[in-house]
Amino acid sequence: MSTSKAKTPQTMKPATAAKKLGILLSAAPAEFQEGVVSRDELNALQADPPSWLAELRREGPHPRQVVAAKLRVSASGLARAGITAPLTTAEIETLKAENPDWLEREQAIQTGVRQEEFRLKQQRAKA
Repeated sequence: MSTSKAKTPQTMKPATAAKKLGILLSAAPAEFQEGVVSRDELNALQADPPSWLAELRREGPHPRQVVAAKLRVSASGLARAGITAPLTTAEIETLKAENPDWLEREQAIQTGVRQEEFRLKQQRAKA
């Protein structure tokens, strides 16, 4: 005899949901930080972000992965430059405008890495 159980919704911790949304968990509202997020809730947040989420994505503070992407460097490059704290969009734009030596150097490294990955991908496609 088989009994069918009702499907339980797939849930995730707030930290996982924040990472998937590209936001800093500590900057999210308390109710988001303290609860669990279902897959359906995550999909709804992505499809129609509430004002707090849109504001966080637009203004920050941003997690390291987002900061690195906006500066076109790696997360390791940020660490080498001594940037460990989350940055706001305004701080990122200031860094871009100032274009310090470390930023130019890390962008060049990142460009080289991407070119090498592309070259290897093409080489594998030919083989």
